[in-house]
Amino acid sequence: MAAAVAGAEGPDGALRGWVRDFVSGLQDGRAAEVAAGVKAGSWTILEIVEALGSCLENTEPRTRGRGLQLLSQVLLQCHSMLQEEEVTHLVLFYENRLKDHHLVIPAVLQGLHALSLCEVLAPGLAVSVLKAIFQEVHVQSLPQLDRHTVYSIITNFMRTREEELKGLGADFTFGFIQVMDGEKDPRNLLVAFQIVRDLILKDYVLGPFVEELFEVTSCYFPIDFTPPPNDPHCIQREDLIVSLRAVLASTPQFAEFLLPLLIEKMDSEMQSAKLDSLQTLGACCTIYGQKELQEFLPSLWSSLRREVFQTASEKVEVEALAALRGLAACLSRSVLSSDTEDLLDSFLSGILQDCRHHLCEPDMKLVWPSAKLLQAAAGASFRAGHRITSSVVPLLLEQYNQHPQSSQRRTILEMLLGFLELQQKWGHEDEEESALLCSRAPLCSVLFSAVTDPSVQLQLVGIRALTVLGTLPGLLAPPDVQLVVDHLTRLVLHADDSQSCVAAMEAAGSLAPTYPGAFSGRMVQRLAEELQSEREEEGRRSTHSLRARCLQALAAVSTHPGIVRETVPVLLQCLRQVPKGTMPAGACDAVAVCQSLQRVAVQCQRDAESCWYYHQTVVPCLLAVTVQAAMQENAHSPPGKLLLEEEVLTAMVPVVSAASAHLCPELAAQSVSQLVPLFLDGEVSFLPQDSFPCPFQPFQVSGGSRGGGAGARAAGDAGAAVPLQGGQHVAAQRRLVALLMAFVCSLPRNVPIPQQDRLLQELLALSCSCDCPFTATAAAKCLAGLVNKHPAGQQLDQLLETAVSRMEAGLAEGPLRSQALALLLWVTKALVLRYHPLSSRLTDKLLGLLGDAELGPAVADGFSLLMADSPDVLHKGCHADVRIMFRQRFFTDSVPKLVQGFHAAGPGVKANYLKGLSHVLNHLPRPVLVTELPTLLSLLLEALSCPDRVVQLSTLSCLQPLLLEAPHVMSLHVDTLVTKFLGLTSSPAMAIRIAALQCVHALTSLPIPVLLPYKPRVIRALAKPLDDMKRLVRKEAVVARGEWFLLGSPGR
Repeated sequence: MAAAVAGAEGPDGALRGWVRDFVSGLQDGRAAEVAAGVKAGSWTILEIVEALGSCLENTEPRTRGRGLQLLSQVLLQCHSMLQEEEVTHLVLFYENRLKDHHLVIPAVLQGLHALSLCEVLAPGLAVSVLKAIFQEVHVQSLPQLDRHTVYSIITNFMRTREEELKGLGADFTFGFIQVMDGEKDPRNLLVAFQIVRDLILKDYVLGPFVEELFEVTSCYFPIDFTPPPNDPHCIQREDLIVSLRAVLASTPQFAEFLLPLLIEKMDSEMQSAKLDSLQTLGACCTIYGQKELQEFLPSLWSSLRREVFQTASEKVEVEALAALRGLAACLSRSVLSSDTEDLLDSFLSGILQDCRHHLCEPDMKLVWPSAKLLQAAAGASFRAGHRITSSVVPLLLEQYNQHPQSSQRRTILEMLLGFLELQQKWGHEDEEESALLCSRAPLCSVLFSAVTDPSVQLQLVGIRALTVLGTLPGLLAPPDVQLVVDHLTRLVLHADDSQSCVAAMEAAGSLAPTYPGAFSGRMVQRLAEELQSEREEEGRRSTHSLRARCLQALAAVSTHPGIVRETVPVLLQCLRQVPKGTMPAGACDAVAVCQSLQRVAVQCQRDAESCWYYHQTVVPCLLAVTVQAAMQENAHSPPGKLLLEEEVLTAMVPVVSAASAHLCPELAAQSVSQLVPLFLDGEVSFLPQDSFPCPFQPFQVSGGSRGGGAGARAAGDAGAAVPLQGGQHVAAQRRLVALLMAFVCSLPRNVPIPQQDRLLQELLALSCSCDCPFTATAAAKCLAGLVNKHPAGQQLDQLLETAVSRMEAGLAEGPLRSQALALLLWVTKALVLRYHPLSSRLTDKLLGLLGDAELGPAVADGFSLLMADSPDVLHKGCHADVRIMFRQRFFTDSVPKLVQGFHAAGPGVKANYLKGLSHVLNHLPRPVLVTELPTLLSLLLEALSCPDRVVQLSTLSCLQPLLLEAPHVMSLHVDTLVTKFLGLTSSPAMAIRIAALQCVHALTSLPIPVLLPYKPRVIRALAKPLDDMKRLVRKEAVVARGEWFLLGSPGR
C-alpha cells in the first residue's frame, strides 16, 4: 500500500520539481519534458495548472509570466489533445489574464495562439478572444514576436471561424485596423497584408471603415525597404511590393482613394515609385469598371502620356504603355446602356487628339512615342483596335506618300506594321468589320512600293508587313495575292542583298499555307524553270549562286502538303541530274540539294501524311541514285563519284534521318522491311529504278557468294586477291552503309528490325575490316545506334562479347587499328548513354590506350565524342536510350582514373591524359564542375602548358566560365592564371589568342584587391594584341584592356 502511494506521488513530485526549475529560470528545457509527459499520459493539463497554482497567483509579475509561459509552451505542443470543456476554461482563464501586468502579456498571447489552433473550440470563443485582444492589448507597443503572435491568432480564427467573425460586422474590421496601425516590421507586414486581402476577398463587412483600412495599408506605398545583409528571413523588397499591391488592387472600393495616390506617385521623380504606381494601376484595371475610373481618366492619361513622351527609362515607358492598355481594356469591358456615356470612345478620342497630329510633323520627333501610345490603346480590345486603326492607318498611308526619303518611309512603315500585327490579334473577331478594309487598296500599293524600293531596310520592313497582311483574312484580293507571290519570287531570284532574299523566303514559307495555289502555280513553277535553265546572261550573278537561292526557296516554301508534293520531285530531279552530268559536277551543288531536302523533311514532321509521303518518295530515290552511282563502270571518276563523296553522303544522312524519325510504328515497320533486305540481300525491287548493272551487296566480299558468309569474309580479311573492278564496286557500295545508319538508327525503339542479328554481325565485321575510314566509321555508328536500343538480355551480351573480342584483336596490331578504335569509341558511347554494365570495362580499355604512342592522341580526342551530343546517331531526336546525368556518371567513373594515369604516365603521353581530361570537363555541367574545381584546377593549369593546341583551346574554354562562376577558388591561383593567359595571347593559333584574351577579360570578375598588383603588367602585355593582324583578336584585346584599365575605379 505504501509502495502504491509512493508510486502515485512520484510523477506528481517530478512535475512540481520541473515546474520549479522552469519558473525559476534554471532550465527552459523543462517545458518540453512536461509536454512529453502530457503526451505520454503521465499527467493532464489540469494537473499542470494545479502545479502552477502558486506561481500563477504570485505577486511578482515575472513569476506569473514564467508560469504562464510554461503552460503556453505545453499547450502549443499538446493543443490537439484538449477536450472542448478544457479549451473553454483555458480561454476564459487567458482572457482574464490579458488584464494582467504587461510582462505577462507575451505568455498570455502564446497561450491564446495555441488555443486558436484547437478544432474543438466552442462557438463564440473566437469572437470573445478577439474582442478581449482588441480591448485590452495595445498591440503596437509589444515586441515584434508578440505582434506576430496576435496576427497569427487572427489568421487562425479567420481560417476556421469565418462565419463567427463575420458576425462581428464592421467591429472586426475596426479592431484589426487598431491592431495593424503603425506596424513597421516586414515580417509582420507580410502577414498583415494577407489578412487585409482576406478581409476584402472573403466579403467581411468593412462598413464605414473603408477609408481607414485603405489608409492603414496605403501608408506603406510605395515600399521603401532594403533587406539587411545576411538576413535570415530572406524577405525581399519585391515580396512586400507584391503583397501590398495585392491589397490595394483587391477591391474597387479603394479606387477613390488609391487613384489620386497613384497619380501623385507617378508625377514624382523617383523611378521606383513610378514603376510601382504604374504596375499597381495595371493591376487595378483588371477589377475596376468605368464608374471607378471616370473621374480620374484625364489625369491618368496626362501622367501616362508624359511618361512616354518624356521618359528617361525604358522600364517606365514599358509599364506606362501596359497601364494605358489596361485602362482601355477596362473601359472596353463596360456594358453600355442607352443613357450612359461611352467612356471608351471619349477616352480614345482624347488619345487620338493628343497623338494624331504628331504623326504629321515634318521633323517626326514624337512619331514613335505617339505610335506606341496609340498601339498600346489599340491592343486593349477589338473595339479599341477598330477605333484607332481606322483613324490612324489612312493617315500613315498618306504620310508615307508625302515623305520621299527611305528612312522616313521606313519609320512610317514600321508603325503601320505595328497596327497590322494588332489586327492579327483581333482579326478573327469579325472579318467584315475589319478596320483595314477601307484602306486595303492604298495599303497594298504602299507595301508593293516598299518591296521594290532600292533601300534594303525598307524592303525588309515591307516584306514583314506583307507577311502580316497576308495572314489577315479578307484583306488580299486574288490579284493582290498573285502580286505578293511575284514580288517575293523576284526578291528571291534577283535581290542584290542576301537579307532581302532570305526575308522573302521566310515570308513565302509563312504565307504558303494560306495561299498554296498561288505559290504552287507561280513561285514553285518559276523556281523549277530557273533550275532547269542553264542559260548564261551577261551581268547576271553566277549560275551557282542563283541555283543555291532556288534550292533554298523551294525548301522554304514547302510548308503546305500540296506544295510539298510539287517541290520534292523538283529537288529530287536536281539530285538525279548530278551523275548524268547535266548539272555542274560540284559536291556543293549536291550538298545544297540535300540541305534543302532536310529542311523540307523537318517541316513535314508536323503533318503525319506529309511525313509519310516524303519518306516513301525521298528515301527510295536517294538510295536509287546512290546505288546506281556505286555500280557505274568507273564509279571513282566524275560524275559517278560525286554522289559517293563523303561530303555528299554526310549531307544525305540528316535527310534520311529526318524523314524516318517521326514515322508511326506501323509505317516505320513497313519501310524497314524493305530497306534492310536491300543491304543484306540486294532486294532492289522497291527502288524507283530497279535495273542495275550488277548486284547490290555492300556486305559481300569481292568475288564471294551473295550473302556475305563468314568464310568469304575471313578470306577477304586475310588479304585474298580481289579483281580490280569488283573491288571498286564493293568499296563504293559499302559507303552507302551511311544511309543505312541514318535510317535504322532513327527509328523508334518499338519498331522491330528484320534480320537484326545478321545485320549486327555484318556491321561488326565491316567496321573492323574495311580500310576506308568513312565506311568503317559509318558501320561502327550504325552498330552503336542499334546496340543502344537493343533490349537487354542474352542476345545483347553475346553480341557485345563478340564485338569486344573483335575490337581487342583489331587494336592489338595490324593496319586497321584506327577502325577498331572508332568502333570501340562508338560502342562505348552507346553503352555509357544507357548505363550498361559493360561501359565501365570499355572505358577502362580506352583509358589504357591513352598511353599508346600511336593511338593515344586519337583516344584523347575520343573523350570529346563520348561526352558531346552526336548530330546523326545516339541522341534523343533519333529515339536513343539516353539516361539523365550520364555525363556526371561518366565524370565520376573516369576522371579519378584519368588523374591517376596522368601522374603515372611517361613524359611522351602525359598530354593525352590532359587532353582527355579537358574534353570531359569542357562538356560537364557547370554546377558539377564548380564543386570539383579545387581538386582539378592544378591539372587544368598544367594543361595550359601543353604544346597541343587542342588541349590549350579546350582548357581555355573550360576555365573562362569558371572564372565568372567560382571567383574565390580561382583567385587562389591568380599569379599562375595571369602568366599562362598572357603567354597564350601570342599563340600562333588565332582561336587560342581569342580564347586567352576572353579569359584575361574574365579575370576581372575576381576580387579586386587580388587583381590590383597585376594591373600594370596586364595592361602593358595587352598592348601587343591591339596590333594583331586579325580583327577579331584586336576586338577582344580592346574589350579586355578596357576592363583592366577600369579595374579599381570608383563605382566599379
